[in-house]
Amino acid sequence: MAEVNAATETPQNMTIYINNLNEKIKIEELKKSLHAVFSQFGKILEVLAFKTLKHKGQAWVIFEDVTSASNALRQMQGFPFYDKPMRIQYARTKSDIIAKADGTFVPREKRKRHDDKGKKRKDQNDANLAGMGINPAYSAYGATPAIPYPGGAKSMVPEAPAPPNNILFIQNLPNETTPMMLQMLFLQYPGFKEVRMVETKPGIAFVEYGDEMQSTAAMQALQGFKITPQNPMLITYAKK
Repeated sequence: MAEVNAATETPQNMTIYINNLNEKIKIEELKKSLHAVFSQFGKILEVLAFKTLKHKGQAWVIFEDVTSASNALRQMQGFPFYDKPMRIQYARTKSDIIAKADGTFVPREKRKRHDDKGKKRKDQNDANLAGMGINPAYSAYGATPAIPYPGGAKSMVPEAPAPPNNILFIQNLPNETTPMMLQMLFLQYPGFKEVRMVETKPGIAFVEYGDEMQSTAAMQALQGFKITPQNPMLITYAKK
């Protein structure tokens, strides 16, 4: 009850605060996995987590609207994330405390000038990446762009679908997807066994369940789920 009270005492806002996170997980991996799990509730503006000892095991997820944050808080409370149940509440303040924690806090009157400088640096960096043939959208993850599929999503649908079975074939994944991110998503459904990705073929994965009824339930729940706004997952049964 204490956790529920803590969540209700703080006014609703677009940012949720999560603690009791597994401290052994690397920060970048943690942020990507949190983004994957929480993006089902709405557009995420940013996921923040810090390496400092004071902020270990904690993160903030900033949504575009309060409704998304509220749904995420309610539905993901206690979700087993990296073997530890998440504790979620609304952030006590919107952004200043977070900015101070990561060293980027700027007094409000100076913020516009600071933002303009940051935008200039980002634009220059993006231009440099584009000149090297790298999509700037992937630079934060240290990844190269995924190979596009000719004809878009329609061409990825098998002409002769495989009959229902316990293994799902996942397509149209963003290049930064990791096995752990997919595991966090598919682990929500009963019978989950494992995720298998193919290093030489970015954008696809196989997810195995105990039987075809369990795999079908997961398929129906996650069909079209977007890890990023541009990548709705396409899920079919795997060919055996």
